[in-house]
Amino acid sequence: MASNVFPPPSLKALAEEIVSILTAKGETVSVAETAAGGLISASILSVPGASKVYKGGLTLYSLESRLIFGAWTQTDVDNFNGHNVENVGKLAENVREKLNSTWAIGESGTAGPTGGNTRSKTPGFAVVAVNSAKGTSGTELETGHNRRDDNMIEFTTAALKLLKGAIGESG
Repeated sequence: MASNVFPPPSLKALAEEIVSILTAKGETVSVAETAAGGLISASILSVPGASKVYKGGLTLYSLESRLIFGAWTQTDVDNFNGHNVENVGKLAENVREKLNSTWAIGESGTAGPTGGNTRSKTPGFAVVAVNSAKGTSGTELETGHNRRDDNMIEFTTAALKLLKGAIGESG
């Protein structure tokens, strides 16, 4: 038996709350993530009953994958200069519309340990967004470190918290 617990207890608790709320409301979620590498989807899917609310997800790690599967245009790819609420929200909106879910999470960032020379490409920087038929809300976060696995967990936590807040506010 593995000694590591998956997902980490803090993610499991958030995911359980989200699945419970979505189930009670008869709503669904889909995910488009990049630097979290599938951890957002995996956290939700770790909850028994998630199949009632989880419509699907995409791990759009490369710019090429965003072009092919994320509804980005070549202009989006050519002009990409880092993560922002607009381009991350576009990923979320695309997956929500394609999978006909009530909600979608978008996430993109730089997990580390290396990155670029701009703020939005610095290790530990990410943008998370939530999209519904009413629009997109999002936020930027900076963890302040370049530990890849820790950043992936922090990006996932931020995304799940944003979704929980949005579904709680929707009535």
